[in-house]
Amino acid sequence: MVKSGKSPRIIFVCKQCGRESAKWLGRCPGCHTWNTFEERFVVAETITPLDDVNQVLELSQVNLEAGSRYTLPMSEFNRVLGGGLVPGSLILIGGAPGIGKSTLLLQTAASLTKKKYKVAYISGEETVQQVKIRAERLKEKGKNLYLLAETDLSIALSQTKHLSPKLAIIDSIQAMSLPELDTGSGSIIQIRECTLRIMQFAKINNIPFIISGHVTKDGNMAGPRGLEHIVDVVLYLEGESFSNYRLLRCIKNRFGTTNEIGVFEMKDQGLIEVLNPSDLLLAQRFTDSVGSVVVPTIEGNRPLLLEIQALTNPTKFTAPRRVANGIDFGRLLLITAVLSRRVGLKLNNQDILINVTGGLRVDEPAADLGIALAIISAPVSVVAITGIPVSVIPWLSQRAI
Repeated sequence: MVKSGKSPRIIFVCKQCGRESAKWLGRCPGCHTWNTFEERFVVAETITPLDDVNQVLELSQVNLEAGSRYTLPMSEFNRVLGGGLVPGSLILIGGAPGIGKSTLLLQTAASLTKKKYKVAYISGEETVQQVKIRAERLKEKGKNLYLLAETDLSIALSQTKHLSPKLAIIDSIQAMSLPELDTGSGSIIQIRECTLRIMQFAKINNIPFIISGHVTKDGNMAGPRGLEHIVDVVLYLEGESFSNYRLLRCIKNRFGTTNEIGVFEMKDQGLIEVLNPSDLLLAQRFTDSVGSVVVPTIEGNRPLLLEIQALTNPTKFTAPRRVANGIDFGRLLLITAVLSRRVGLKLNNQDILINVTGGLRVDEPAADLGIALAIISAPVSVVAITGIPVSVIPWLSQRAI
C-alpha cells in the first residue's frame, strides 16, 4: 500500500479490549472495566491501493484448484484445522508461555519441508541460532526451512514475498511492529494493524500464515479481542503445568468445524501425537470406584471415552455449593433438581462437585445420564437414597459405560 497525507492525532485506547475513543472515559463501554483508557499518539494516513489487488470474478469462473487444501504430515493438526491448510488463510495459535507453541510451529514447518515445500519461519523473539538449537533438539535438519529474525513486519513481508513459500510462520505477533506507527511493539494498535497487514498480504499472495500469540493471566489472547475476529482460524494450545499432555483446541474455524481437538504428549523430541486419546484419559482410572462414570462422547468426528467424577459432601452453609468443571453449570443445576424431585435424593444439604478428567468439556446431552449416575454413586449421597442398597450403587455406575 502507498500512504500519504500524514496528520497526527490523539486518541484514547482501552488496554483490555482495544476500544478507541476520542476522549478519555472512566469506564469502557466495550468491556465495562474501569480506568483502562490510555492516551495514544497515532498518525492518520490516506491509503491508495497498489496494482496487485484482487479482481472481480463471477462465481462460475472461480478456480477451486488454486484454493484447495494441502495436508500436513501431523494428523492431529490436520484434524483440528478441518483437513489441512487453506492457501491464503491466517491462523492464530495462542497459549501460555512455555506451553509448547514454538515447538509445535517448528515441528509443523519441518514436517512440510519433508514434502519438498519451502517454509518461511520468522522469529521476532529469538535469533536464528536459538531456533537452530531447538531444531537440533527436535532432530530436524531444516532443509527448505528458511529462518528470519526480524521484528519489522514490513521487512518480514517483503522477504516472504521474495521467497514465495508454501507456508509462513510468525512467532510471535506481539513482537512484530510497523515503523510508521508511533507506538511500541506489543501495544494494542501495533498488534491489530500488524494482523490486518498480514491478513491482506496472505489473501493477495495466496500464502497461508500461522502466527502465535500470548495469553494473559485470565486466559484471554493478549491484545484486543477483535484480533480473533480478524483471523480465519483460532487455536489454543492448553495443558497443565504438571502434565506432559497438551490439547490443541479450535475456537474459530471458517473452513471447518470447531468441535475437533488434537492431543499431543510433550517429550524430549518435541510434541508427539496421541492417536487414541481414550486410552490416555482412562489410563489412571480406578475400577469399581464410586462417584466415577465413563461416558462416550463425540468430539468432531472422533468418539471419545471420558470419565466424569462426582463428589458430594455435607455443607456447613445455608446454601449448598455446586461446582462444575467441564460441564455447563446450568446443566448441573437441572440434573440436581431432577434427582431431588424424581429420584428422591436429599441433595439440599450436600455440596456437589463435578469434574471431567483430561481438561475436556462435555456439551453433549447424552452425558446427562452419566452425570446423574456419578452423583448417585457418590459416597455421601448413598445414605440419602431410599430403597437402593449401598452394594448396588457401583453396579449402576458401571452400567452407564
